[in-house]
Amino acid sequence: MNSNESKAAKFRFELLYPKYWPIWLAFGFWRFITIFPFPILLMMGKALGLIVHSFSSKRKHIATCNIEICFPDKTIAEKQKMLRDNFISMGIAIMETGMAWWWSKRRLAKLIKYDGLEHLDSVNPGQGIMLLGIHYTTLEIGGGAISMAAQMDGMYRAHGNPVYDFIQVRGRASKGEGKTVLYERRDVRGTMKALKKGRTVWYGPDQDYGLVQGLFAPFFGIKAATVYGTARFAKMTGAAVVPFSHVRLTGREGYQVTIYPPLEEFPAGDDLVDATRINQIIEKFILLQPDQYLWAHRRFKNRPEGESDLYNLPAKSK
Repeated sequence: MNSNESKAAKFRFELLYPKYWPIWLAFGFWRFITIFPFPILLMMGKALGLIVHSFSSKRKHIATCNIEICFPDKTIAEKQKMLRDNFISMGIAIMETGMAWWWSKRRLAKLIKYDGLEHLDSVNPGQGIMLLGIHYTTLEIGGGAISMAAQMDGMYRAHGNPVYDFIQVRGRASKGEGKTVLYERRDVRGTMKALKKGRTVWYGPDQDYGLVQGLFAPFFGIKAATVYGTARFAKMTGAAVVPFSHVRLTGREGYQVTIYPPLEEFPAGDDLVDATRINQIIEKFILLQPDQYLWAHRRFKNRPEGESDLYNLPAKSK
């Protein structure tokens, strides 16, 4: 990893201050857990998810609202099952994050099934690639899997705790053979430079980042604030946009990582048309495994003028 690209990746003495000892202990325990066999980790994750699901929480309320909004035709029982399965998936994701960060490449590779890697090779030599992904609960596994198969840079959201940021950045770069660069989410300049240099960069446009760099586009039939960065980055850098998905298979089968052909005639030059097309791709990916999507974020946080809040959260919780 080129640590010059990420301040968070550099070890500093301040990370050893006593106030950070509890989080170091927590990470130590988390890493210890990952020595268990995959089936045991799945069971532990499921148990964790069910425990969290049994309590009322802000995230549970948000996930419930999102499922209600996006799947109005499902029965109450179907929605409740999806919510329960989603929390199980989020519990398993805790274990998967540890696997992605600390398992050896050889151990992790045994669980990964690839399809469509040739689409990365089909891009013109020297042309950058925006690897279009979404926030599945298997996010860390998907990133690690691609990094083992091809060069991929990524993005991260600064956590606020420097120890967490250090572990997160080092973990996400661990499968890239020293070639992976992690950019903080707001580092637009660094991302553009990477794409212009012909690098592959993971990009997830499926969250509500506001309207400063976005617009309202339909998402499951509802207007949702959608970033137009996918089209803008592609236009300004000449990068190809290559969608990919990564889902957890049933039982102990592992994970399916699928790379799709580069988007053709993209961008179209119209922000709404381009954002709508990206949202349609995201919808298709979600429908592959709806319970594995990260429903606990406020995808419909911003609303068109005159529309009420869809989540009805207390002001201090927003």
